[in-house]
Amino acid sequence: MADHSSELAPRLPDGRPVPPMTGDERLMLEGWLDFHRGTLALKCSGLDDAQVRVAAVEPSGLTLLGLVQHLAEVERNWFQRVVAGLDVPPVFDDPTGYALDPARGLDEAVGIWRREVERGRELCAGRGLEDTGRIADGPVAGAEVSLRWVLIHLIEEYARHNGHADLLRERIDGVIGA
Repeated sequence: MADHSSELAPRLPDGRPVPPMTGDERLMLEGWLDFHRGTLALKCSGLDDAQVRVAAVEPSGLTLLGLVQHLAEVERNWFQRVVAGLDVPPVFDDPTGYALDPARGLDEAVGIWRREVERGRELCAGRGLEDTGRIADGPVAGAEVSLRWVLIHLIEEYARHNGHADLLRERIDGVIGA
């Protein structure tokens, strides 16, 4: 996938890449996915390890650190397992990514997440939107999905979790928006 977060892409004042407003479908899908990836990074910026471990609201244990880890697992699953058909283990001990390890802080988790994003870009670079992979497990294991479907699904996944991240960030330090 193209790296829309490059220095050449227009940026919002908060540093996120601006999704393209014209262009082909692939450019727009990848642009919106990069925008949502940038939003997750923005929601975590300026926070320390204790802050990113603050849970949303009881009984939920949802945290910003857990979201970063979860989305690293999501990136690995959809691009490596499904699109590329690779047999790779989960990134973390908990395959959902939500469980927190006291020894793993935000910098390490963000680094892992960024590596998973880059690996997904590499694996998708030569593929067309109609190219397909197979869902590895879960209720629709074996179902064939196109790269287009995976990109749309990841935009939805990030958008949903960025809503959670927005509420978490507001609870932590009152920062709202974006």
